[in-house]
Amino acid sequence: MAKHNRFIRWCFTIILVLIIIYLGSKVDFIFKPILSLFSMIIVPLMLAGFFYYLLRPLVNVMENRKVNRTFAILLIYLAIAVIMVGFSIVVWPSLRTQLLNLVENAPTLFTTLSEQVEELEHNGFLSSFLPQDSNLLSKLTDYLNKGFTLLTDYLSGMLTFFSNFAIVLITFPILLFYMLKEGGKFGEKIVSFIPKRFRRDGTEVMAEIDHMLSSFIVGRVIVNLALGVLMYAGFLIIDLPYALLLTVVAVILNFIPFIGSFLSSVPIVIIGFIEAPSIALWSIVIITIAQQIQDNLVAPYVFGKQLDIHPMTTIILVLVGGDIAGILGILLIIPVYMILKIVFCKVYELFFKQLWENA
Repeated sequence: MAKHNRFIRWCFTIILVLIIIYLGSKVDFIFKPILSLFSMIIVPLMLAGFFYYLLRPLVNVMENRKVNRTFAILLIYLAIAVIMVGFSIVVWPSLRTQLLNLVENAPTLFTTLSEQVEELEHNGFLSSFLPQDSNLLSKLTDYLNKGFTLLTDYLSGMLTFFSNFAIVLITFPILLFYMLKEGGKFGEKIVSFIPKRFRRDGTEVMAEIDHMLSSFIVGRVIVNLALGVLMYAGFLIIDLPYALLLTVVAVILNFIPFIGSFLSSVPIVIIGFIEAPSIALWSIVIITIAQQIQDNLVAPYVFGKQLDIHPMTTIILVLVGGDIAGILGILLIIPVYMILKIVFCKVYELFFKQLWENA
């Protein structure tokens, strides 16, 4: 009888939640200002969270050495400013030159690419692997035109980004400062809303989530920087044009789960192919070796088994995240999934495990 009543209570709870969601959809005008505010602060909040987990260990070390936490944060801000100035003096001129040369030479590069493909198309060895009626040049040109069209549409939408860049530039350092200053108090405030008998479990969940996010973010940075060093060294060896620019783009794109490694490889192979087909082949070899070292040596050492996610799960999550929120969804879906997994496992352990095992 007790089990029957419990089942009825759960059914009523589920029905009540669904009714609340339905009624909420009918008064969406109430939530639009909240969603608009969230969309404005999501980017600076993401950046603040990202750098919070990168800089927090350094702040904690300085605080343990009797340095005032606020003063330690200000010292780190000063160090970052000095690093940015050094970057603008040492690295940025070379990067800017490569970027301007790439934009200026884009028409010539496109023509050279067409000539290279046409030459390979008439090559007897290559034609033996292609159907008789295939037109590799026209298909490649069509794909490139579509790619340039998408790029143009994307760049036309960059005006909105730059119009909001001032908001990001102002709010991101402020959010980061208070996140670093408050330390772990945010988790304590969340736990304070939980009933007292579950606060110990809530504290454990918050600590596990915090450790997971720290390991994920710091680990991704270390792994991607290692990949960038390996790729840049290889590109210098084969004398790949725009090596520094392509490496920087590859490192940034590799923060995108699953598809980032493929997206970063496309411009590298195309630039290498324009230079010479042999350079393109060597570029593929270098990318493959660097990614194998990253996946099989660096990543297991950095992450261990803490963030082990099945590749199929990653693919599904990336597809769902991209469909829901585009590039932001792709970037956030893995951490969100791991947070929900930790919470779900604890809720199951507390409320459902015994019921399920005794069913």
